[in-house]
Amino acid sequence: MQCGRLGGNRSTRTSQRLYKRHGNGTSNSDNYRHNAKIYVGNKLIIEAGRTERHYWKDIWHYRELFYFLAWRDILVRYKQTTVGVLWALLRPFPMIVFTIVFSKLAKLPSEGNAPYPVMVFAAMLPWQFFANSLSEASNSLVGNANLISKIYFPRLIIPANSVITSFVDFLISGIILIGLMLWYQFMPGWRIITLPLFIGIAFAASMGMGLWLTALNVKYRDFRYIVPFIVQFGLYISPVGFSSSIVPEKWRLLYSLNPMVGVIDGFRWAILGQESAIYLPGFIISMIIVGVFLVTGILYFRKTEKTFADVI
Repeated sequence: MQCGRLGGNRSTRTSQRLYKRHGNGTSNSDNYRHNAKIYVGNKLIIEAGRTERHYWKDIWHYRELFYFLAWRDILVRYKQTTVGVLWALLRPFPMIVFTIVFSKLAKLPSEGNAPYPVMVFAAMLPWQFFANSLSEASNSLVGNANLISKIYFPRLIIPANSVITSFVDFLISGIILIGLMLWYQFMPGWRIITLPLFIGIAFAASMGMGLWLTALNVKYRDFRYIVPFIVQFGLYISPVGFSSSIVPEKWRLLYSLNPMVGVIDGFRWAILGQESAIYLPGFIISMIIVGVFLVTGILYFRKTEKTFADVI
């Protein structure tokens, strides 16, 4: 009860600050006009085009709201659950089925001398982060409809918050990979220092696709049913349970059009060390696709967010 009161008080203070700067929020469409209201002392000044010109500065200005929403989502996700944050550790366990099917039944090889379970979980981490980000981000605006319709703040904060929350699960699930490495006595080499680079690429891929699906789901609610299909289908066409090296050479470039191929290969290259190699032409193509999704996702989201409060 005490935690609930603290969370509620913090939410109220955040809302009051937002209301004070941007009006009482009684009109949906007026919250997102090109003219923004700002207070200088006791004077109300309406500055034309301020919302567009200062959008990225506003994201930094509303960082407290970002922190609050992220902390709220993390608490709510595991509140009143029996095992709490252990669910983040239990989520990757279906990959045990992948390990058995692909290594024992399909006789698929690992990369070099790396243990097969380590290779699988090195790919499972970025894939799980990507899949969770898409699922959470696509419904994030609809789930915060009351907040969006009442006050102004950069709407980009909400899907970005969903990706950050999924990244917390990613960090917790990394404990399983560390445990597997200890069990199989497999230690990564110097390449492990490049892992933050590939984490950043995974974040960009998740953010780019997440922004597209978030904006589309506001207008076309069919996407709430399409996203699970994309996630499930993507799992089988991405090199999660197998090495991308088994793909025939003539299909490698085409296969690399899947942006997660480059991300997963990068993770394995960093974690497995000399046991893994990156197909450089395919990796470059995957990175270009990630960049295109990120840039176009931001542009499309910015183009459509002016209407979110009216149609949500």
